[in-house]
Amino acid sequence: MEKSAPDFFDQDFWRVSEPLLHMEKRKMAFICSKGNLDMAYPALIMSIAALTEKVDVNIFFTFWGLDIITKRTMDSLKFTMQGNTALHLPLLEKFRPGWGKRYLPPSFGNLPGATHLATWYMHKMLEKNGIPPVRDLLEQIVEMGGHLWGCKMTVDLMGLRQNMMFKGVSGIITAPDFIKKSEDAQIIFI
Repeated sequence: MEKSAPDFFDQDFWRVSEPLLHMEKRKMAFICSKGNLDMAYPALIMSIAALTEKVDVNIFFTFWGLDIITKRTMDSLKFTMQGNTALHLPLLEKFRPGWGKRYLPPSFGNLPGATHLATWYMHKMLEKNGIPPVRDLLEQIVEMGGHLWGCKMTVDLMGLRQNMMFKGVSGIITAPDFIKKSEDAQIIFI
């Protein structure tokens, strides 16, 4: 019998065993600089976990990380093998025992259709485990009080505008503005 996936948006799923009551208002700041599918999830999931614990959250999207909050690209993020030295696909275990644990060389990503196949597989695994799409996670973060910020320099560099961004983006700000917002915060660069 296959175990059912937990309800991702169930607040009790995110609750830690002992709340951090001894600290003043905690703050976390995430910097997302990569726009791959597998690079979007860490910051978004950690943000939801932090917001559940009443931690103030700001996420700054810069360079290719802007793909995560740009309407044109946010629903079609890709999972690429190039540059991923720790890549292994558990799916391969079905074809030959032991293959699912082997690391695949990043050069496999150069094969025609490899990115499409890897992206399809990643979506399938996310869905199987009850993990929502990027857009749903962004909506949840905003509903919970988190703030999404686009990098002004990168927005200008790429010819983007605020109206091209996901509706929940709080604004387009400079790096110094984000540094002010993240004062006294734990900063996590992804």
